[in-house]
Amino acid sequence: MLYGILLVVQVVLALGLIALVLIQHGKGADAGAAFGSGASSTVFGARGSANFLSRATAVLAALFFANSLGLAYMVSNQPTPTSVIDMMSPAPQVIEEQRPVPVERPVDEQADGPVDVPR
Repeated sequence: MLYGILLVVQVVLALGLIALVLIQHGKGADAGAAFGSGASSTVFGARGSANFLSRATAVLAALFFANSLGLAYMVSNQPTPTSVIDMMSPAPQVIEEQRPVPVERPVDEQADGPVDVPR
């Protein structure tokens, strides 16, 4: 459940970062404002938008990286997934290796030599 919430937060943070980066002015926008473009001094003032947007971008980027680390930690510490087939089948039983049983020979046959033992 927590993983799903963090995943949704990650997507929202990514979309917010994309929006903030696209809203910001480029370096060439200040040169255009110097020649009398009135569009540069709108909502936040002439320089206020640069400070606000850059700080908001930095905060969202820090949250994005912290959330990424949290998601990576959660994924790396998950137990190995089991399949439905493994859960339905009984536990595997260890079968002991079958070894030939040594055959005891009577004392009088030991003197004659080796006897073939079927396996």
